[in-house]
Amino acid sequence: MSLKTHAAPCALLIGACLAPASAQAADLAADLAAVEDPVTVVDSIIVTGRRHAEDPAVVAEARDRLSRTPGAVAVVSAESYADRFAQGFSDTLRNVPGVLAQKRYGEESRLSIRGSGIAQGFHQRGVLLAQDGVPFADADGFSDFQGVDALSARYVEVWKGSNTLRFGGAQLGGAINLVTPTGRTARQRALMQVEGGSYGFLRGHAAVAGTHGDWDLYAAATAMQGDGWRDHSEQSQGRLTVNAGRSFGEDREVRLIAQAADIKQDLPGPLTLKQALETPRMASTSALSGDQARDLTVKRLTLQTRWRFDESTLFEGAVWGWEKSLYHPIFQVMDQDSATRGAFGRIDWTGQVGGLRADAFYGFSWRDGAIDALRYVNLAGLRGAKTADARQEASGLDVFAEGRLFVTDRLALVAGGSWGRATRDYADRLTPANDDSVDYDWFSPRLGLLWEAEDGAQVFANLTRSVEPPTYGALVQAPLTGFAPVRVQDAWTAEIGTRGRRGPLAWDLTAYRSEIDGEMLNFITGPDIPAATFNADKTLHQGIEAGLDWTLPIELAGGSLMLRQVYNWSDFRFDGDARWGDNRLPVVPEHQYRAELTWRHPSGVFLTPSVKWRISSPFVDYANTLQAPDYAVLGLTGSFNVGANTSVYVDARNLTDERYVGEFSAVTDARTASTAVFFPGEGRSVFVGLRLAY
Repeated sequence: MSLKTHAAPCALLIGACLAPASAQAADLAADLAAVEDPVTVVDSIIVTGRRHAEDPAVVAEARDRLSRTPGAVAVVSAESYADRFAQGFSDTLRNVPGVLAQKRYGEESRLSIRGSGIAQGFHQRGVLLAQDGVPFADADGFSDFQGVDALSARYVEVWKGSNTLRFGGAQLGGAINLVTPTGRTARQRALMQVEGGSYGFLRGHAAVAGTHGDWDLYAAATAMQGDGWRDHSEQSQGRLTVNAGRSFGEDREVRLIAQAADIKQDLPGPLTLKQALETPRMASTSALSGDQARDLTVKRLTLQTRWRFDESTLFEGAVWGWEKSLYHPIFQVMDQDSATRGAFGRIDWTGQVGGLRADAFYGFSWRDGAIDALRYVNLAGLRGAKTADARQEASGLDVFAEGRLFVTDRLALVAGGSWGRATRDYADRLTPANDDSVDYDWFSPRLGLLWEAEDGAQVFANLTRSVEPPTYGALVQAPLTGFAPVRVQDAWTAEIGTRGRRGPLAWDLTAYRSEIDGEMLNFITGPDIPAATFNADKTLHQGIEAGLDWTLPIELAGGSLMLRQVYNWSDFRFDGDARWGDNRLPVVPEHQYRAELTWRHPSGVFLTPSVKWRISSPFVDYANTLQAPDYAVLGLTGSFNVGANTSVYVDARNLTDERYVGEFSAVTDARTASTAVFFPGEGRSVFVGLRLAY
């Protein structure tokens, strides 16, 4: 594929993103020319309009809050994926620039922002994943997605790159925070939703919300089962969310949130590239012989408050705890019980400094947890002889602050930072010689600029340090005695960008560059064996994240047309490495593009054809000898109203039944290592949903 082909979507989208800048200059000239024109005075003007379908008031408030950040952020409303099949982050975050959310199977996905955890072959690190500010991760920062219920989120906040200071985080990838509906912010008072489709998929979701005086309640339950597209990928899930609150006046409330999940997932295992393209529905031999699965139960409880002391001071805080039980037969049977607890507190302040408008936030985040990690020989999915018995204890504390000072009405100087501390204490009950402990301390400063036009359009820039200490998955690597010599990952990231809305255009454009010292990279050491971890020397992550929504100035059959485009340029590489030179890092494609064209009728009918295009072929290995093929996948989504309270949607995927590799893990050198690391993309499928909302 030629450079011109690579550059075409980028040039189209970025050119459109930059168009509002020239439009502002033209408007200014027109305003100046009109100064001498006669002025007509009228008594009143009535302006009517319709709020954007994906931007209700509660979501607009969240966008306004996140827009105070001098860096790349996004808010994904529940409305944006309500009328299509949404099972995990690969569905809910697919239109967020800079986010790679690629499905492996079931709800297991690769989640990476700007190359964070780029070669993590299973689950997730490098992004702070939270719900209502409470981390989903274990205390050492390692997390998965199975406890997340996309249908029980009011909206999703995405703080990209090094823009996680509001949570105290310092991860390279940023933070993703799901916000639970309340009895006051839920979309409906009552909701019943049934979905079914290809591969035996069936899901039911019910939710109620309401208020009674100062009290409010939101409760939701979701149950799902499916055979899966591939052999040995059956799944069943049950989830429960309850959010009860008591108001004590404006901006004063106390809230109790309880969540539970019971999840069972058979694992189909990775394949070779030839198998993935020619016989993609097969399961791997080891997945079948070991009856590989991931069975998980999670119980979470959060007590939080939002309390305004006066017009200038607002406090938000919480205490929380959760328990998790995991039975996970893979290369061996992993049997783990874990408990994690924590607290956070944050104060927002607005006022003046030296006669200039200013605002700030400051606070702390603390978590502590332990895992009883047992392993057994895998006897067709059952426990055999015990091979490991360890206790993994971890803690973390972040103290953070950030302030903005408006040196003009439109320009703010931003400065802040966080101090962090993390501990790891490991006790091996079978081999005490492996006992080990380590402490980490760091400081992450931040400087930025934020300029805002009268119409809300913004230009921003920042320089931030990110720090990520190793998880137990990196530190405990058999047959090494004690902890592996994996050190902290340290990076400086600079970014510049613009976002806003003008007339029919809404844009989000960011360029970034991260210079990383000691990036933690992974590679598969054998079929179905967890990846080994090592520190690279110097690596470079740089790129462009571009998003454009364009409401076309035409009507079709009485309906409007809106084109949504997302383009990512991701240039990730070693920087003069002793072994790998300037080779590209594997997994993330250099160029990726997604587009949707939505026709929407005032009656509630809409139709959206879409394309997901991996323009370039990403490398599979650090030696850069094998690439995964590029691909383009077409989809079509539509919805219509049956009555005042009933709607139906249809979501058809991979219309051409394209055979492609959507996801894979990294290896060192494909010429010598096993390359059974590929997860085939799902074939043609259709899902239908029926919703009753009141």
